[in-house]
Amino acid sequence: MPVHVLLFDPGSDQEGIHSIEVNGQTVVLLFEAADDAERYAGLLEAQDFPVPCVETLERGEVELFCEQAGYEARFVPAGFMPSSEEDRLLIAPPVKNMDVERWKEQNAAAADPPPPDGSSEDPEVEAFRRRLEGLL
Repeated sequence: MPVHVLLFDPGSDQEGIHSIEVNGQTVVLLFEAADDAERYAGLLEAQDFPVPCVETLERGEVELFCEQAGYEARFVPAGFMPSSEEDRLLIAPPVKNMDVERWKEQNAAAADPPPPDGSSEDPEVEAFRRRLEGLL
């Protein structure tokens, strides 16, 4: 089943998937409806957040990626109506967002070539990058 996710800089070394923090857990939103994903992206833009691209991927692939990365995948069905404050985060981004410059710096560091001895400076970041590349 296809779902729609929000990606930043798709296809580049800076590529990232949009996530939110809910009760200490990193959550990736999987939208059933492309219109809902586009609306969410527009709300991010209105908060001066970089505009993500809406990408269609297979739900199972994204859920596997999230599981391997230690993230929670949350499916947002078409016409979803929130019943709690936490549910509201599934249709509207939080007011406070991650510092985008810090995210880009982290991604830039992850894109640097490994040291000459062949070891990775941060194996967790390297493994995450490989899993994300595998999704696309």
